Amino acid sequence: MLQSLTPRKALLISIAVALLTMALKTMGWYLTGSVGFLSDAMESLVNLAGAGFAVVMVSYAMRPADEGHPFGHGKAEYFSAAFEGGMIFIAALAILIAAINRLLNPIGLQAIGIGSLLSLLAGVFNLLVARILLRVGRDNNSPALEADGRHLMTDVWTSVGVIAGVGLAAVSGLYWFDPLVAIAVALHILYQGWGLLLSSAGGLMDKALEAEQIEQIEAVLMQFSSKGCRCANLRTRAAGTTRFATLEMRVPGEWSVVRAHELADELELALQSVGVIAVTHIEPLAPEEREALPDSSGKLSGATSQ
Repeated sequence: MLQSLTPRKALLISIAVALLTMALKTMGWYLTGSVGFLSDAMESLVNLAGAGFAVVMVSYAMRPADEGHPFGHGKAEYFSAAFEGGMIFIAALAILIAAINRLLNPIGLQAIGIGSLLSLLAGVFNLLVARILLRVGRDNNSPALEADGRHLMTDVWTSVGVIAGVGLAAVSGLYWFDPLVAIAVALHILYQGWGLLLSSAGGLMDKALEAEQIEQIEAVLMQFSSKGCRCANLRTRAAGTTRFATLEMRVPGEWSVVRAHELADELELALQSVGVIAVTHIEPLAPEEREALPDSSGKLSGATSQ
């Protein structure tokens, strides 16, 4: 079932569940008067805003390449992670203000059982959606979905911590513990927001693909060593869901241009079959490299992953 979900459909599910969980957590805050539950509800508001912006960015990223954007629009997804990280900082500031005010003016809590049940139910919904987003995000190499999924998973643990903290405050009668829980939530989501901003910056700055993906590319390239060529100087990057690679394909100097380009086309098609758009530069093969074919070490000569 998850295989049939597109990134856009998964995010629409996230929006629907964010509306539901925000309503449940807001009701929990209204019934209990707990600033801890308020902080949890505000984080759901961030989830809603983040998922909504992600839908826009994912839809834009799916647009095909054009004259002004020859490499496509995939990097738009990284703006989604940056937007969600920025929203987290704003929410954390609001939580800190409310929590410090409550810390200075503590009040009693009411209906803790019902409020905790509502928050727990919201946490279960978030857990299910987080797993969906992470799975669809990995299957589609979508940084927007993975960022949203990681934030939702954080929200699940936040809800668990809030329920435990508010319950302890109610049982012990130490109501000042409630705003301390809210402050802890604010600091925790600030940490997560910083992680999202770093992740989006890495994508916008053409960070190399993950080691597992590079190994997949190298496995394809090694298959061509038996065809008289050697691949070197591999460089990789990602633009949203699209993966790119550039490399040198070194061939014997006596080969014709036609023969070399036919092999290069075959190589690029092989990489395309594993989801990589490759640009191949043809260079002459040095005598010592010809003697070394095939590479028994299983590594590419001079390969780099930048």
